[in-house]
Amino acid sequence: MRKTSYVVTFLLVLVSLALDFLAITRTDWLTDPGREFLYSRTVVHYGLQKRCERQVVRVPDPSGDWQEVFTAFKCRDFPKSVSDRCGEENRLFCAEWTSAGYAAQLAVGFGVMALFALLIGVSTHSRRRRVWKAVAGLVTLNALFSMVPFIIVTDLFRISLFPDFAYTRFGPAWYINLLSWAFSFLIVFGVIWAGNAADKGHRWAAGNRPYTRIADHE
Repeated sequence: MRKTSYVVTFLLVLVSLALDFLAITRTDWLTDPGREFLYSRTVVHYGLQKRCERQVVRVPDPSGDWQEVFTAFKCRDFPKSVSDRCGEENRLFCAEWTSAGYAAQLAVGFGVMALFALLIGVSTHSRRRRVWKAVAGLVTLNALFSMVPFIIVTDLFRISLFPDFAYTRFGPAWYINLLSWAFSFLIVFGVIWAGNAADKGHRWAAGNRPYTRIADHE
């Protein structure tokens, strides 16, 4: 493929990797807006590794209306063996949720490896002829492992395996993750399309020095 194609792919993978990292670090895969009781409610956010909550209190203002006062988020590790009863009835839930976090980290790892492969691809013309296959494979693994936490969180939300999820809804991190792996699959499609076109000698994909097959000599 052209060096330009590798540069564009590098930037696209970098964007996908940034989305992966953002989804991992955010604590709002699932959110619980809370139920009001005595002018107060507790908002809870669930991330792959953290659980955060804060109080929202309604107080009267001088004009006679009501305004909401928010406290700062207080976070802890999630899930925890004692607080979330991982050794008892929630053992399966804790194992699945923890696995989702590990899969998200592996997705980032394959994304970083894809970036290194792209750097190798732009180094010499001969390497550009074959490294696109490795890039496509690594980005595919990135997309698949990024999809794992999406599937797990969605399934746990659907079946309400964890009782505290009864009133939750999908948060921004869930949508960011969805965008990330979908975008990665589009990158894979583009790399395979351009790589095959380059192998067939199309100048738009192979550049001014299109690939030519060396005939076998008996």
